[in-house]
Amino acid sequence: MDFDFAAVRNSADYLWQGFQYSLSLTAFATCFGILFGTLLAMARLSSIKSLNWAASAYVNLFRSIPLLLVIFWFYILVPLMTGVQVGAEKSAYLTFAIFEAAYFCEIMRAGIQSISKGQVAAGYAMGFTYGQNMRYVILPQAFRNVVPLLLTQTIILFQDTSLVYVVGATDLLGAASKVANRDNTPIEMYVSVAIIYLVISFTLSRLVKQLHAKIAVIR
Repeated sequence: MDFDFAAVRNSADYLWQGFQYSLSLTAFATCFGILFGTLLAMARLSSIKSLNWAASAYVNLFRSIPLLLVIFWFYILVPLMTGVQVGAEKSAYLTFAIFEAAYFCEIMRAGIQSISKGQVAAGYAMGFTYGQNMRYVILPQAFRNVVPLLLTQTIILFQDTSLVYVVGATDLLGAASKVANRDNTPIEMYVSVAIIYLVISFTLSRLVKQLHAKIAVIR
């Protein structure tokens, strides 16, 4: 069977729109996930049992359920609970942000725990409050220590955005699927999308590996 390159060129604009949505979803979920995940990590390490229990329950729940099932949950339940039809593409933002926060939480928790107790004690000796100690002493170092892990999780997140096509969202894979059904070009579309994911994920993985090596040298 001949590969029809013209079919890929003719659909480039639509695939680009889907690719932009995938990037947007990845960026939003990463930013929210790191922010909320950091708060969850602090709660999990808190001496307040209620905070610790609530954060642990949240993380264990979302780390024990398949992402695809969570996508269906929010896509179906949010309209039922709120009475507002948010649509597949908007509900995906909410789903990924909440789901990925659980994974970023564990990464940030490991980063916080990697900081020596001596530095924590030194911060308190300087008169810092708990919040100031976290802001100026612990979190900057913790974040630097786990940057490679955060970026690796972001790459996985980018790959996982392909799951939203099952609820009709037009991400990169969703755009390719729609074009394939419309023009009867499944081979061309799915091969092209696979190459895009391969190039981006492999390139970013190599960059993360180089960054990890540089951070190791700095340490």
